[in-house]
Amino acid sequence: MSPRYRTGSNSAGTVTAVVADVMAVILGLWILMYLLDANRANELVRFVHGAADWLAGWSRDLFTFDRPWARVIAGYGLAAVVYLFVGHAVANRMHRH
Repeated sequence: MSPRYRTGSNSAGTVTAVVADVMAVILGLWILMYLLDANRANELVRFVHGAADWLAGWSRDLFTFDRPWARVIAGYGLAAVVYLFVGHAVANRMHRH
């Protein structure tokens, strides 16, 4: 985390960056759980999967690779990258003003 996020001078920008990070972590965690064949009956796995499905609703079925793991990585990974990029771009813009 860069020092400008810690100054407290613009908490809205910091909150925006943190929210983007949390969203990307949830999506990345689901990708990891999927690839490691996590137990889908587990409550934590179900929660992460549900949250990731909601967050990646717009990109989840965007790609039609033959392999299911490639669709998961591309669909959920794209959402994570977009949230990080847009969230941090907005946060940086807020910190400049």
